[in-house]
Amino acid sequence: MASSKDYLDFVLEQLDELEGISFRPMMGEYVLYCGGKVVGGVYDDRLLLKPTPGALRLLEEAGLPAERELPYEGAKPLLLADVDRRELLCRMVETVAAELPLPKKKRT
Repeated sequence: MASSKDYLDFVLEQLDELEGISFRPMMGEYVLYCGGKVVGGVYDDRLLLKPTPGALRLLEEAGLPAERELPYEGAKPLLLADVDRRELLCRMVETVAAELPLPKKKRT
């Protein structure tokens, strides 16, 4: 099942206080970027984030489970983000981006 543009718009609205948020449509889903780094994506109308140590720590501090789900068959499990907790969501996206390396330059 593909994700709806309405759900993506809701996620982007929840993250509107962050700078550098962008997305790219990919096979009916959406890859989410923060500062040029892939932090997760919208899959089947679920926001899934990379499970970095900092993101896991934020969930633990908030007393929330670190639910992991597959974005698609054969993929690594990602963290299911609670899009209704705006402040925590923004902190998680920032934390995931901060912990990821910069993307490698493409050869030309």
